[in-house]
Amino acid sequence: MTQLSVNLNKIALIRNSRDGDYPSVIEHAKTCLAAGADGITVHPRPDQRHIRPHDVYELATLIATHNTSDQDIEYNIEGNPFADAQGAYPGLLALAQQTRPNQSTLVPDNNDQLTSDHGFDLTRSGKTLQPIIEQLHAWDIRVSLFMDPEPAQIDLAHAIGADRIELYTGPYAAAEKNRDADSKTADALFERYVEAAQHAHGLGLGVNAGHDLNLDNLAKLNTLPGLLEVSIGHALIVDALAMGLEQAVIRYKNLLA
Repeated sequence: MTQLSVNLNKIALIRNSRDGDYPSVIEHAKTCLAAGADGITVHPRPDQRHIRPHDVYELATLIATHNTSDQDIEYNIEGNPFADAQGAYPGLLALAQQTRPNQSTLVPDNNDQLTSDHGFDLTRSGKTLQPIIEQLHAWDIRVSLFMDPEPAQIDLAHAIGADRIELYTGPYAAAEKNRDADSKTADALFERYVEAAQHAHGLGLGVNAGHDLNLDNLAKLNTLPGLLEVSIGHALIVDALAMGLEQAVIRYKNLLA
């Protein structure tokens, strides 16, 4: 079954609009895990607009206490490895070194982006990413690269030592939303994701997916060959406003089953 990793950025975003720790990122993480989430994802940024370094440390402690011989909760820290340290933000690699997550998903975002909106162009950044991947491996951290569904780029991800790719599903979600008006485009684009997943598996890469996934488009996306994990934050938290966080996690888990 495809694993569900819940991204808690939006909880932190609401909290940061006021002083204090309300709503609590840690308490909401506990709710997600109790409802059956397989993992927790955070995406700390240098501007600390949502998840902050202390959240990263506290969640690492929480997940460590939940992991037993019968339960293995995955901790995934996303971010741009090239972003400079800023204020209390020490940089992605420093956070990874201090917390040793199961997975680090490297993303080519910048401070001007509201959210991640494209995969790596490894013809430009591959050589500088390779030693970063090697360092993360030395800390026993699995590395996933945020990628568009382009086989040539996936070849490069394999060549520089990535363990997995996370397919950027923003275009897929937009096409599915517009399916009634243009089903041919939606079908053609989805086939690109199928081919990309197959190509990655042929190279021995694991396949994750994330961005703009929701209860309307997740079931189809879950048919991608060998999909291992989806990371969902924005839509799941929005759904939680109507149905509660526990029920939202259960609904997403049921779709993935």
